[in-house]
Amino acid sequence: MNAVAGGGTLVTFPALVALGLPPIIANATSTIALWPAAVGSMWGYRGELRGSRPWALGFAVPSLAGGALGAWLLLRTPPQRFSAIVPWLVLGATALFIVQRPVMRWVGSHTTESDHVLTARRPPLSILGYQFFVAVYGGYFGAGVGILMLAALGFMGLSNIHRMNGLKNWGGLCMNAIAAVMFAFSSLVNWPVAVAMAVGATLGGYVGSRTAQRVPQELVRSAIVAIGLISGVLLLFTR
Repeated sequence: MNAVAGGGTLVTFPALVALGLPPIIANATSTIALWPAAVGSMWGYRGELRGSRPWALGFAVPSLAGGALGAWLLLRTPPQRFSAIVPWLVLGATALFIVQRPVMRWVGSHTTESDHVLTARRPPLSILGYQFFVAVYGGYFGAGVGILMLAALGFMGLSNIHRMNGLKNWGGLCMNAIAAVMFAFSSLVNWPVAVAMAVGATLGGYVGSRTAQRVPQELVRSAIVAIGLISGVLLLFTR
């Protein structure tokens, strides 16, 4: 699903909760399990970052710092409080996924610069500050974080979706890496589930990258939206 349309966390998180894991453990376990797939995705886009080293290095700092802060906040959140706010996180992430297409169309229609901005200068402090707060959310929960990064890159004048995806994947890889390390040393990870999911995520990422063009994207997107809405409402009324 991630390879075809994104939004995979909106499936893995509710699935783990449905299997009986407490929401806070399901969140940390999902972050650990999906990180290997993020590495594979980043490797696939490595060529798109050639010539944009200042932006890649600039993105790494706020992504790592924000991801660490978000993970720290999750580790300090009482399980009962997280269970109370998680339905709104799921519904909010689903809303971000729904508006992804319209937002990117709007960004594309208002692009005023070419992609030379990636090599002509370092990313401005405003975009780094924005990335920090996005990374805080990414380290804490993370679903829908990709659209937040893509929208910001579009507003900065980037128009090459492959380069934008490359930077987005790099930022996501950094914030999830630091969060995964912090969760790994906590008591929040169900390791048998995480390892099994990591194997599936890695295989799924490879298969998805090979078949993405053959799968109807709208069908997958509709399924993700339905799962996100249904699981958010169920979590709201069963907490």
